[in-house]
This record gives sequence, structure tokens and C-alpha cells, in this order.
Amino acid sequence: MKGYDVRTIDDDKVGHVVDTDGDFFIVEHGLLKSKHALPMTFTEVDEDAGVVRTTLSKSLIHESPKVNGDVDRQAIAEHYGLAEGFTDPPTRGLGKVLPDDPAFGAEDGTEERVTVRNAMTTGEGPLDRPPSPGA
Repeated sequence: MKGYDVRTIDDDKVGHVVDTDGDFFIVEHGLLKSKHALPMTFTEVDEDAGVVRTTLSKSLIHESPKVNGDVDRQAIAEHYGLAEGFTDPPTRGLGKVLPDDPAFGAEDGTEERVTVRNAMTTGEGPLDRPPSPGA
């Protein structure tokens, strides 16, 4: 996978794969060659196109902890909301927690996700208009 471009589902280029570390791709980008870990659980590899596609946003990847030598697995997992980043994730329940399981369920953090979504909207899309008075 080394040398593969990393792209979002919107085809926005994030960087390129320079290495792997366990279940993380190490992605390099920018003029200063910043490196970030991208969990493979959020990716799909298109070998024919030489591309790794991710469901994560470019900004979420670029805001993750930088990789300088060793990968701080716990900090990276916590950043992406993976169970590996927490000693007792709320999603643990009665079963076994895998490292790439989500740390939070759909009902957890709803208010925060709404705030993030609202901050990311431009006010120009069809979902950014107020609802119809008749609805």
C-alpha cells in the first residue's frame, strides 16, 4: 500500500501512505511532511486504482495526533473514538471489546455531533435551509 493516495469518499486527497503500523496506515501530507495514523477499519483499499479510500473527513485525519517515530495507539484510538483508546468504553456491555470497536454508541455524544455538523455546514446546502412552515 506504500505510495497509495489516501482519499475521502468525496474524492478529496488526504495524503499518501508511507507505512503501516499494525492496523493503522501512516499517512503523510503537506509541505512539512506531517504524518498521521489512519485506522484501517475506516478504509477500503482499491488496488486497481492505487487508492485507499476512507469514510473519515480530511480535517479529522489532519487534526489527529502526529506520528513521530512510535505510534501512540491509545491517543490515536481515543481521537477516532475507538474502544482501544478507553480503559472501560461505554459500549463494552457484556461482550468482548475489539480494539477497532466504537467507544461510544449512537445515543452517546448526540449533542456534540449536532454541534460539529452545524459548524461544518456552509448554510448553502438543501439541508441548511429552515424547514417549510407547512412541515
